[in-house]
Amino acid sequence: MSARTYSDAIEHLNSLQSNFATLEAVRLSGGRISESAIPEMVEYLERIGYQQEDLNRLNVIHVTGTKGKGSTCAFTDSILRHVRPDWKVGLYTSPHLVAVRERIRINGAPISEEDFTRFFFEVWDRLETNDNRKLSTTPSKPMYFRYVTLVAFHAFLSMKVDATILEVGVGGAYDSTNIVPRPVVAGVSALGIDHTAVLGKTLREIAWQKGGIYKEGVPALTVNQPQEGMAMLRQQSIDLKASEFEVVPLAPELTDIKLGLAGVHQVQNAKLAIQLVKKFLQIHESVEPEPELSESFIKGLEETKWPGRCQTVPDPKEQTTTWFLDGAHTVESLDCCMQWFVSPDVALRSNDSRLRPARVLIFNCTHGRNGSSFLGTILAKAASQLQLHESAELPGTLFDHVIFCANVTFADGHFKGDLTAVSIPEDDLAQLRTQQELAAAWATLMPSFPSQNIHVLPSIEHAVQIVRGVGKDGIVEVLVTGSLHLVGGLIEVAGLSSVAL
Repeated sequence: MSARTYSDAIEHLNSLQSNFATLEAVRLSGGRISESAIPEMVEYLERIGYQQEDLNRLNVIHVTGTKGKGSTCAFTDSILRHVRPDWKVGLYTSPHLVAVRERIRINGAPISEEDFTRFFFEVWDRLETNDNRKLSTTPSKPMYFRYVTLVAFHAFLSMKVDATILEVGVGGAYDSTNIVPRPVVAGVSALGIDHTAVLGKTLREIAWQKGGIYKEGVPALTVNQPQEGMAMLRQQSIDLKASEFEVVPLAPELTDIKLGLAGVHQVQNAKLAIQLVKKFLQIHESVEPEPELSESFIKGLEETKWPGRCQTVPDPKEQTTTWFLDGAHTVESLDCCMQWFVSPDVALRSNDSRLRPARVLIFNCTHGRNGSSFLGTILAKAASQLQLHESAELPGTLFDHVIFCANVTFADGHFKGDLTAVSIPEDDLAQLRTQQELAAAWATLMPSFPSQNIHVLPSIEHAVQIVRGVGKDGIVEVLVTGSLHLVGGLIEVAGLSSVAL
């Protein structure tokens, strides 16, 4: 048998993806199908040679939320690495932008293709060899996210990390990361109200799910939340016997610090990260927290990187092109995105109309989401920001071109291996139904917008070709938003990996 390659690992991993029908069944069940996740994950963990208690050796900081959990993890990771530069710090997040191995990081860097391949097939082979199942309903192999979670646990244990920042995938209580018996500390970032409509759940139900990561004897942290959500989180901390429940206060000390992540919404995420690290060091290292931020804390905040979130990327090939990347995919996160983009630091850098670049919006959203509402949010926030900054521009003329494209990577209809997605309904993809609906919604919201500048395209590569054409006539600035998968594919196709990741 030939040597196994990274491409082989990705091909095997993609065979574990859930199709659209399966994901839709989970959504319609209100998450009840996911209730089997914890016992199944424990079974998979044991089949690859570990017990749940082994995961305590990872010294976990567990983070969930509906907004900002990834950014909070990025801040936490950076702070901890600056405070303890001699440590080996693991970070597990999702989704990835360009390569699956981005999800599993050691000291800020994705594990190598060689390491990912080795750990991937060690898990695969152990599952193949030990097929004894306690539960008759447990599939032989876990689904995509659960499998990558197993690989992360195996990698971090094998590499003997000193600490692990563990981001929940979806929810909390039934998430496959939630099998760590005793993390060092657990935190919940902001609960997005618009998730209640998308998930068909009340804020109380969402808070119950998120608070499900709290554990007996473990500090339970959160940021300020809507009243109903806060009450449920507090109740979860009591029911699950957390050692304490702390609501992270406002952060005036961050006013003079230039955070590594752009956007005013990041202040709350940074403050939660600070408290998570302080609590971790207090428990794990017996280091009493100081009221003032140390130089290493500040440096960690300033040097935090989290690609694809309010990120400015000069094109390394086309000097006339700048990309503004934000994977915002909810009404609230798109509001934050436009607050960042339509500001004097980004799109409104110059008041001289003669220096105004051509602007392009590239947008896509997941099938089933309210694209019209999303576009309405973009335009409404743009209007309020233009008024706030006393700009002469109008929301309808902020962009010269708008592009609605599928998340397919290449013009020939193929995906980059790491970006392959089987969760898009085939008929929707074939007819570009979602993109057509977005274009129609834009035309309705902006009836004066030139119809020839509204583009519906089958791939990200097609979108980049349009941008390259616009860029031939001068400076062009491109906002890419609505989907992290779109942002990741754009980084790949436009050749931005060397500067964006």
